Amino acid sequence: MTFPAASFRPVIACNLDPEQVERLRAHHSQPVVIPYSETAPVWEVPEEADFLFTFFKGWANAPKQKPAGWPHRLKWVQIASAGIDAFPDWIFEAPLVTTGRGISAEAIAEYVIASVFAHEKHLFDDLLVRSADAWQNRTLNLVSGKTIGFYGFGAIARRTAEKARALGMQVAATRRGPAGEGDGIRWFSDLASMAAEVDHLILAVPLTAETRRSVDAGVLAAARPGLHLVNVCRGEVIDDDALLAALDNGQLSAATLDVTAPEPLPAGHVFYTHPKIRLTPHISWTSEDNAARIAAKLHGNLDRFLAGEPLEDTVVAGRGY
Repeated sequence: MTFPAASFRPVIACNLDPEQVERLRAHHSQPVVIPYSETAPVWEVPEEADFLFTFFKGWANAPKQKPAGWPHRLKWVQIASAGIDAFPDWIFEAPLVTTGRGISAEAIAEYVIASVFAHEKHLFDDLLVRSADAWQNRTLNLVSGKTIGFYGFGAIARRTAEKARALGMQVAATRRGPAGEGDGIRWFSDLASMAAEVDHLILAVPLTAETRRSVDAGVLAAARPGLHLVNVCRGEVIDDDALLAALDNGQLSAATLDVTAPEPLPAGHVFYTHPKIRLTPHISWTSEDNAARIAAKLHGNLDRFLAGEPLEDTVVAGRGY
């Protein structure tokens, strides 16, 4: 890669929100920032841009054929989200593409832990007492001693695992290669084997051809009876029909879903009213400091690029994340 001279003033095209645009403009390099996608499709990137900073919004509708001249004069594309499945293949023909991996890891980890607590403490089961007639003793379950398994062990899973271990939980995860033990984690080489051994199964994989609908009838049939499934990655990872069957036959006790396919689900979809599904509208990544976390990630990589240093979270061609 050829790095710019110290006097280089970058031109950055972006489809970020207004707050992030102003943060970019305040960067010490004094970039020329062009917010463009309010007036043009998100894939029609201004040709004079050196860098593109973009969220995934709008990219799902991009054409399969790349625009004429792509990638123009772009030297680098910074994606503000962790997932890249919404982007067309041709965007990765840019010389360098990086992601926002890890920005929301803390927030999503807390969501996962909250869902585990809510499940074990029956917080979804009308626990609050509002009359004398409802004053009945119940036995709640411990979180400590339970096993939490991660399908995918990136930034989100690692942060969640740290919190789970602090609570006395056992941690399991899948990985390519042989199963075994290491780093306080019980490793499994396949998802079905892990599903048979854990109390809470957390889906945290990127959406790729390999992971699409990989949580299928076979995996769910192998699950430990009473398994609680939590999905914080992409709805397309689950075979929805298989999930409903496993919930209805009692193989799974519940599913906490922050993501679905599509989003939002159409009116009347069974997920809205199923008694064993806890549905939230893709909000696990949110936090009051999210804008500052995004800025720190993007500005840190901008500093590295201008200094000629390696950037964080570079997309590896053909890997899908």
